[in-house]
Amino acid sequence: MTDTPSLDDLRRHIDRLDDALHDALMQRAELVAEVARRKAADSTPPLRPGREAQILRRLVARHRGAFAKPVLVRLWRELLSGTTAMQAKLEIAVTAPPAGTSLWDLSRDHFGSQTAMTPLRSAGEVVSAVIEGRASLGIVPVPGPREGDGWWRRLMGADPAKPRVIARLPFGARGNARPEDADAFVIARIEPEPSGDDVSLYIIETGEGVSRTRVIAVLTEAGLAATRLAGTEPGGARDAQLVELQGWIAPEDARLAAGAAALGEKLLGVSSLGFYARPFTPAELQGDGS
Repeated sequence: MTDTPSLDDLRRHIDRLDDALHDALMQRAELVAEVARRKAADSTPPLRPGREAQILRRLVARHRGAFAKPVLVRLWRELLSGTTAMQAKLEIAVTAPPAGTSLWDLSRDHFGSQTAMTPLRSAGEVVSAVIEGRASLGIVPVPGPREGDGWWRRLMGADPAKPRVIARLPFGARGNARPEDADAFVIARIEPEPSGDDVSLYIIETGEGVSRTRVIAVLTEAGLAATRLAGTEPGGARDAQLVELQGWIAPEDARLAAGAAALGEKLLGVSSLGFYARPFTPAELQGDGS
């Protein structure tokens, strides 16, 4: 007859696993320190949202057992934030007005409980803090369809030093973040990188007489999966539409050029606002992986 382990035996086994996990964390930190030294030599930024998304997707895909996937993602987000802090000190400016939507919970859950965060009253203040170098990252609300004069219009143009969107929050489960429908973009003055499953953001500026429907239509006809996220009300001398394009669509992409050409002389400008790794869907985080 096989002996059944006692509770004390099981607890001792758990203690040994805890030690093994701790040893692995310390070894990982040593490797990160070496990576940081090599990054410093070639000026690679310490924060790599595309790489982080790939790590989390790989872990969720291989996950098995009753341990919840959202908790797995949260654990690794804290780990990734801790190892990023080994390489550079992040200062995050968060849109947190006295009344209305606060993105504080989303920021804390994604960037870790020990990362320095400063609340600012408006998204405009957050954008200014990043532009002026007072914050390395800014957390701003994802604009709604009627927010034509939102923070995003300040980031139009081709200046390579301007902040751009590098991530969308929440990337994993929303957890206890309040309110439950709040989403955020992360902006920074670093070069975005593809994760393998991404969304591109562009601002299309047109002259009078071009409807928002027309802008989406020409992009769709050029072979791009386009949706309008926000924009100015029609009728102005210079209208702007913020659009999402599925996939990593570089500024030199021929399909983007074809869509721009279809607008002809009515096109006044095309600005890249950035890219973000597509977050997990609720369905991808459901189940126990067994």
